[in-house]
Amino acid sequence: MTKNELAKLIDHTILKAIATQEDVTKLCNEALEYEFASVCINPSFVPLAANLLKDSSVLVCTVIGFPLGSTSTAAKAFEAQEAVKNGALEVDMVINVGALKERREDVVFQDISAVVEAAKGANPEAITKVIIETCYLTDEEKVLACQLAKKAGAHFVKTSTGFGSGGATAHDISLMRQTVGPEMGVKASGGIKNLEQVLEMVKAGASRIGASAGVDIVKELAL
Repeated sequence: MTKNELAKLIDHTILKAIATQEDVTKLCNEALEYEFASVCINPSFVPLAANLLKDSSVLVCTVIGFPLGSTSTAAKAFEAQEAVKNGALEVDMVINVGALKERREDVVFQDISAVVEAAKGANPEAITKVIIETCYLTDEEKVLACQLAKKAGAHFVKTSTGFGSGGATAHDISLMRQTVGPEMGVKASGGIKNLEQVLEMVKAGASRIGASAGVDIVKELAL
């Protein structure tokens, strides 16, 4: 894997509550330098990032219903629509984890569908990634979450918010890839800090990596 190929897998991320405009500006400048796939930021920073990254290959990604996933479907849909209108081309939404665990499949499906449609309505090219928060789910529930995301027209399934009790594992990535098939995206996120972990996730089936340590990871390959 080349340095550029590695960078193109990474969503360069800052989602801390204490992130400032200065922090996001630094993130965007790093993303431009290393040519990461995207920057992943909280929704209030989308206009800033969209301005800093205009005319570049780096996409703006933001999070929806984050980090708990338990806001209303209407709120998630509005948040996604506004984010895309403000310049985001990728939205990473958190499922209603409690509803999934109760097997309220219609609730989970409609929640994802509403975000997919809202994002597409604002820009037909908008991509929706579905965070299933694997640390709280059994394997059976992970499979169900992936099936519902695929049925709802999402483009990716994603392991974690990074704010739960655990992050990405190769086992979960393999299970998710097996469930959604070869065409849909699988994003590994949560606790990925080095090149070894990235390569493990890619080998298991990940097509995108969410990490705040993107620069260090790419530098590691260059050593």
